[in-house]
Amino acid sequence: MADSKGIAVVTGAGTGIGKASALAFLKDGWSCVLAGRRADMLERVVVESGAGKRALAAPTDVSKPAEVKALFQKTVATFGRVDVVFNNAGGNAPGVAFEGLTHEKWLEVVNVNLNGMFYCAQEAFRIMKDQDPRGGRIINNGSISAHAPRPDSAPYTATKHAATGLTKTLSLDGRKYDIACCQIDVGNAVTPLTERMAQGVRQANGEMKPEPRMPVEYVGQAVLFMSNLPLDVNVQFMTIMATKMPFVGRG
Repeated sequence: MADSKGIAVVTGAGTGIGKASALAFLKDGWSCVLAGRRADMLERVVVESGAGKRALAAPTDVSKPAEVKALFQKTVATFGRVDVVFNNAGGNAPGVAFEGLTHEKWLEVVNVNLNGMFYCAQEAFRIMKDQDPRGGRIINNGSISAHAPRPDSAPYTATKHAATGLTKTLSLDGRKYDIACCQIDVGNAVTPLTERMAQGVRQANGEMKPEPRMPVEYVGQAVLFMSNLPLDVNVQFMTIMATKMPFVGRG
């Protein structure tokens, strides 16, 4: 679109970090495709943005390759290209002891957090390498759990560590196509998923303690900052967190 700064695709855009990021893009003059499983929540964000035709709700289950393919086909059909993808969609299985974790729950988390990230990145990569002007940026939500686990978090932590490997590989493989890939690791933004943090969560020593959180809007601004850089500049990894949360020195 001639009146748009660029075309962004945000997954998990109905709530939390995804919503804050989509709103940041739209406020800054980008066009944005909002992907997520619940159409009603996506539509509410579109209305809240007041961005008109620059905002497009695209109900998508990122764990299903056919739906991801349709998402990117719709994006190109509507806006003509893809400049940024924020791979934000994710799920968790909090507080399940490792020995009690079911195969079904393990696969549920892996299918969204890792497989979904791969499907979206691959579709975007294929488009970005061939579009004119060539290139684009893929931003993966790694989470602080990409660095340090919480107790009883095997599926979430494993997938977030894997996200770092995918980010590094895409950074390498994308160079020749002007595709930049980076990762944002978020610690305790105020979202529905972190409500339990304010009440008290298990620490590495077994104690239950509340943890500080930060406004989610700052995460959206961080994603926007990464996206507005020229493609020959990349924030490879960014950690944004509540200053007093127990991450540095965790364990």
